[in-house]
Amino acid sequence: MEIWFKQIAAAIATGVEAGAALIIAYGAIEALAGSALAVIKGRSKSGMRKEVWLRFGVWLLLALEFELAADIVRSAIAPTWTDIGQLAAIGVIRTFLNHFLEKDLDNPYEPNEAHVERVRKSAIKE
Repeated sequence: MEIWFKQIAAAIATGVEAGAALIIAYGAIEALAGSALAVIKGRSKSGMRKEVWLRFGVWLLLALEFELAADIVRSAIAPTWTDIGQLAAIGVIRTFLNHFLEKDLDNPYEPNEAHVERVRKSAIKE
């Protein structure tokens, strides 16, 4: 019976991973199309590039959640300590990726220190 549940969990996890791959593919296609449109319209230097990046980041965040869910499903039935350790490592890595990507998405227009310094220097020269 346990083998049967593991097979079902593996099939579900594979389906969720396939969904994550489709999400990434859709986001990448949308980002490529948006980038091409920005270049064609001559707006590649403006906020359109940042908008494309933000939308792609949202798709990547969603896909990361799906991937973590697939890992949890895969190891849910009678996990070994090795499975638990691998899930923990994967969970930590994906959580860090998720955290920093989400942080970037929350404050996309917040200037970084290098940009502020360049603006300050150019203002002093004028």
